[in-house]
Amino acid sequence: MKHLTILVPDVQTANSTIACIVGAYQVFTGANDYRVRQGKRPLFKIETAGVAPEAAFINGLLTIRPQVDLASLDKTDLVLVPSLNPAFEQAVKGNIQLVDWLTRQYKNGAEIASMCTGAFMVAATGLLAKRNCSIHWNAADHFRSLYPEVHLKTEQVITDEQGIYTNGGGYSFLNLLLYLVEKYYDRETAIYCSKIFQIDIDRQVQSSFTIFTGQKTHGDELVKEAQLYLEANFRDKVSVAALSKRFSAGRRNFDRRFVKATGNTPLEYLQRVKIESAKKALETTRKTIQEVMYEVGYADVKAFREVFRKITGLSPLDYKNKYNKEAAGKV
Repeated sequence: MKHLTILVPDVQTANSTIACIVGAYQVFTGANDYRVRQGKRPLFKIETAGVAPEAAFINGLLTIRPQVDLASLDKTDLVLVPSLNPAFEQAVKGNIQLVDWLTRQYKNGAEIASMCTGAFMVAATGLLAKRNCSIHWNAADHFRSLYPEVHLKTEQVITDEQGIYTNGGGYSFLNLLLYLVEKYYDRETAIYCSKIFQIDIDRQVQSSFTIFTGQKTHGDELVKEAQLYLEANFRDKVSVAALSKRFSAGRRNFDRRFVKATGNTPLEYLQRVKIESAKKALETTRKTIQEVMYEVGYADVKAFREVFRKITGLSPLDYKNKYNKEAAGKV
């Protein structure tokens, strides 16, 4: 029988930490139960593990007592790391022990899966350096500032690379759990868990959930001024050459600084600002796709649709139908 460890951190936790722990325990227990009903042995021995006798969550409203002390757990096969406080700064106190233990287990052959902002803890081990990683879009800028060597893929729900799994934000950790059930058990068991827990299976992207606000905590005042200018004038025709000239910077140097500060090229940033405005119009008004397109500064329907789909993962019409029930179907 394989061993599954669900970590129970006791510092830098969030309200969602407990949801990840309980959800993971429930889904994998359900997968084991389904396997038993088929006349097979459970695949995993499932245990929660921590460094403290108990961990308090939601201002002490709930507590969890780990079943196993981490120091006594020498070998495991799969480790699930729950979400943490998105203001995570570094591994501290008990989390240092968790990070050290994670590193040892991975070197000993265990696989590691982080749920949402649990990626902060996995990144603190150094194991994610130069590897792909997904995380909640709202924590992406802070994550990049701490771990610039990690290849962040915020559009993806799940990444799977060399025995390390990560996933996007919120309750998309449930999609990661189904992915792991299919990988360790089989497709049939994953479908069963999908149905019994009513979780959409095979969800691949989280782009349509992203709210673009623009990273402005980078400290580069020239870039910040350029961002504010783009956000105020995105409906007009703005060329990157004219933008760099406006802020008295050479084009190549301007592009380099902009990418370093925001994670986007100036053109990508402008596109994201336009599409964010378009999304809000599609969500809250009865304007047609073409009306919205012209309003945000596009004149070509094909180009607008391509950029919209690239950023959100949906066509403008599909997005409208998903988020604006009143206007659904009005093209």
